[in-house]
Amino acid sequence: MLGAATNDTTRATTDAAWRRELELEGAQGGFYRPLGEDHSALFIAGTPTLVVTFENAATIRQREPDQMPFGLSVAEMRGWSHLCLISHAARWYRDPAVYGFFDEMVDESFFEQFDHVVFFGAGMGGYAAAAYSVAAPGATVIALHPQATLDPAVAGWDPRFADRRGLDFTSRYGYAPDMTEGTGQAFVIHDPDQPLDSMHAALFRRPWTTLVPARHGGADLYASLSSMHILHSILSSAATGSFDARLFATFYRARRSNLPYLNRMLARLESDGRFGLAAMAAESAGRRLREPRLLEAAQKLRLRALD
Repeated sequence: MLGAATNDTTRATTDAAWRRELELEGAQGGFYRPLGEDHSALFIAGTPTLVVTFENAATIRQREPDQMPFGLSVAEMRGWSHLCLISHAARWYRDPAVYGFFDEMVDESFFEQFDHVVFFGAGMGGYAAAAYSVAAPGATVIALHPQATLDPAVAGWDPRFADRRGLDFTSRYGYAPDMTEGTGQAFVIHDPDQPLDSMHAALFRRPWTTLVPARHGGADLYASLSSMHILHSILSSAATGSFDARLFATFYRARRSNLPYLNRMLARLESDGRFGLAAMAAESAGRRLREPRLLEAAQKLRLRALD
């Protein structure tokens, strides 16, 4: 069974042990390959549908129950093929070893053997999903709040990653929005209430790119959508060619029962001074979810609305 190398009681305790488990996973029907010091690639062969994900090692180990990539859990449910580019350091996949890996995949016509290919990532991984999608013309890209570039000449207004501005974003596979030109469709999902994420999203605006709003999704959309249990649906529908902004809106209705989302929404309404509307929203959600804390918040907001 794919992803069976670990379980909750036999979690790898060191990075070296975890990498050995990835090697064992790859040996079951694909490969595991280090790409320089800071990246690696895991491939599991399946059907002619390929899910390509760009994931962070720390996130995989902290959030995934079996310490295997999120994309693998989606692919194994359908028997699909899966390729995961794993980042072991925050370098935005800007490494000659990663360039060389994708060059090799192109030279070997690796992506051409698949009928459907989807590239997926969030933040740093969203950048890479867009940037390396050029290697698989016709692929679908799902990028959650991606950075377009960290080149200070283009995105010097973003102070969040100042210590990574020395990375090369001007050479091969560099400027992510331009690299999406050969895609079938690219979807950039972002929270419009996050100004810096919205500014990066605007740089992706192209005829083949759809900007998909996830209002009140927060700064970490991967965590938010995962807590709503809709990430699998998003990636699965993208891999079957059915994903679009309207379908995302349907999936995103799960936010109505998601406490972190509701708390962010109420905090925003409160910060805007809209206490009456916040009270109504809190009471409605509290009654629907039978959540005493929301009903208590509604009472407090009503009193503030009367001040």
